[in-house]
Amino acid sequence: MQTLEQTKLESITLYYREGTSDKVYQCQIEPAGERYVVNFQYGRRGSTLNTGTKTNVPVDYAGAKRIFDKLVKEKTAKGYTPGEHGIPYTAPETNDRFTGILPQLLNSIDEAEVDRLLINPGYVMQQKFDGRRMLVRKDGEQIHGINKKGLLIGLPVTVFKDVCALPGNFILDGECIGDHFHTFDLLVQDGEDLRPTPYKDRLVALMNLWASAQHRHLHFADTAFTNKQKAELWAELKAGNEEGVVFKKLNAAYTPDRPNHGGPQLKYKFYSTVSCVVSRINTQRSVEVRLLGEDGWMSCGNVTIPANHIIPVVGKVVEVRYLYAIPQSNALYQPVYLGPRSDIDVEECLLTQLKYKPGGEL
Repeated sequence: MQTLEQTKLESITLYYREGTSDKVYQCQIEPAGERYVVNFQYGRRGSTLNTGTKTNVPVDYAGAKRIFDKLVKEKTAKGYTPGEHGIPYTAPETNDRFTGILPQLLNSIDEAEVDRLLINPGYVMQQKFDGRRMLVRKDGEQIHGINKKGLLIGLPVTVFKDVCALPGNFILDGECIGDHFHTFDLLVQDGEDLRPTPYKDRLVALMNLWASAQHRHLHFADTAFTNKQKAELWAELKAGNEEGVVFKKLNAAYTPDRPNHGGPQLKYKFYSTVSCVVSRINTQRSVEVRLLGEDGWMSCGNVTIPANHIIPVVGKVVEVRYLYAIPQSNALYQPVYLGPRSDIDVEECLLTQLKYKPGGEL
C-alpha cells in the first residue's frame, strides 16, 4: 500500500479563452487523513475562484486518480488547455512517453568568463529565452514536442502548423514562449544525425531549413558572431530587461544532458531565478516557498502572486526571480513570481540553486 509520501499528488491548471471569455479551472488530488479527495476551483482569470469537491467522502488513491483523470478529460474536451495564455495545444495519446532524446543543458558562468567569451571568436552569442525548453520532432505526419526530461508533450497548434510547412523530417531544439517557438539548433535532418557535427555546421543547416518556408510562429534565434555583434546584442538584451545570454562553441558537437562543469554551451543570467516548491498559501495573494537542503526542506520566504496568475497549490513547483538570497535565512530578496514549472520535479528544487548576497557568509 502506498503511503502519502510515496504517492504523487497530482494537480493541473487549465485555461479557456475565446472572445470575451477568459476562464480558469484547477483540479487537485489532496490527502485527507490516510485517504484522498479531489477538489476543484473555477472562475474568471484574476478573480476569486469558486471551489468544490468531486469526493464528498475520501477515497483511496486509485479512486481519486480515476476521478481526477475523468475530470481533466471532460474539461479538455470542452476546449480548456494547459497553455496559460489559453492557447490550443496538440495532445498526443503518447503524452509522457519517454523518447530517449534529451537536450543539451547549460552551465552558468560569472561575469569574468563573460568578458572573455565576448571577445573569443570561437564562440557565438544568442539570447537566453525566458520560456520552456523544448525539442520538436517531425517524422512524416507525426509531429511532437519533447520536454527537457525527454518526454513527449503537446505543441501549441500554431507551432504545429508551421512545423508542418517545413520540408523533410528533423529534430529542432529551442524554447517555447506562448504560441511561438524560438529555435537555435538542428539535431537530426532527413535521417542524418547532426549532433556529432560542429555547431557551426548545424547552424548553417538550420538557416537553410528556415529559408525553405514561411512561418509566423517559428523564429530563428539571432546569433552574434563578431565582437561588435556580441557587444550590440548584449547591450540590446540588457536594455530590454531580457533574461540573459548563451555562449556556444562553434566547433563543438551536441552532447545531451549537462556536464559536471563547464561545457561548450554556457549561460549568463542578468538576474537570478530559482525553481522552488509551494509550502503554504498565505492571505493577500502570496505563498511560502521552500527548497531541499542537506537538513531537509528549508523555507525561502514568501512571494506575491500577481493578479494575472492563478495561485498555485501546495506542492506545486514554481519559478521565482530574485535579486539574491539572504545567507542567514535563505529568504529570497525582492522575489517576483514567474509561473508554474511542469517540467521540473520536486526533487530538483535544491537549496544549492541559490545565489547569496555578495560578501555574505553562508
